[in-house]
Amino acid sequence: MSQVMACIDASLSAAAVCDYAAWASLRLQAPLTLLHVLDHQQYPQHNDLTGIIGLGNREQLLKELAELDQQRNRLALEQGRLALQAAKERVAQQGVAAPYLRQRHGDLAQTLHELEGEIDLLVIGHQGETGDSSGRLVGSHLESVIRTLHRPILVCPGRFQAPRNLLLAFDGSPTCRQGVEQLASGPLCRGLPVHVLMVGSDSDAARSQLQWAEQRLRQGGLQVHLALRAGEVEAALHTYQREQGIDLLVMGAYGHSRIRQFLVGSTTTQLLRTSGGPLLILR
Repeated sequence: MSQVMACIDASLSAAAVCDYAAWASLRLQAPLTLLHVLDHQQYPQHNDLTGIIGLGNREQLLKELAELDQQRNRLALEQGRLALQAAKERVAQQGVAAPYLRQRHGDLAQTLHELEGEIDLLVIGHQGETGDSSGRLVGSHLESVIRTLHRPILVCPGRFQAPRNLLLAFDGSPTCRQGVEQLASGPLCRGLPVHVLMVGSDSDAARSQLQWAEQRLRQGGLQVHLALRAGEVEAALHTYQREQGIDLLVMGAYGHSRIRQFLVGSTTTQLLRTSGGPLLILR
């Protein structure tokens, strides 16, 4: 069964992830799964030291190392279990009945790839447990998740605010047109005013593409505002966000246009670092 899936850990953004996941689950009327992945890169096993440990000490030391690994693994599993239980209680307060709890070992991106067929929407924090609490760093696994998962991803900031409007970064490409179709036909953003922004030169072709987006979104019952701005993508998006008080930024991932190139490589990190609100990435 398809569902909203939220990545839960012990980071500072975990509470906001719960709140955004509950918001999305209720709007989509989809079940919610809370997922904790015990990553072996974060909790590594001990190195093989058999080549350098003396014969007299080898057996006892290897035994102690194995016991230490088991203890660390048990503690990490218990930490994850407690985090999931706290998340369950929090989303229940938001009105989500009977969320499903899952705990897995392995790499986060690989785990989500394996579960992709079950996911309608992934909700993940801007920062993971190893992120910088000052907000300067992006969670270490976030970019690999964005590249790996072919499902919509809602990236959350550290504090929840129910979105009251959204900004769609639009370039007329097939990927962005699919995003328009998703917004027009899906319940996630129903009832929210949609601002559609193109960044580029003012031309008849650009105006025509914007008019298509407006028509399709209005057919879906959405209130639409159109804008065309010159300049660099990042600056134009954030300036428009500030001017219009936008709560949720929506973008398509990957491709060849100026906007979609903005989500490839190090520019992904730059956007996530400078965006103070949630980001919905459509695939």
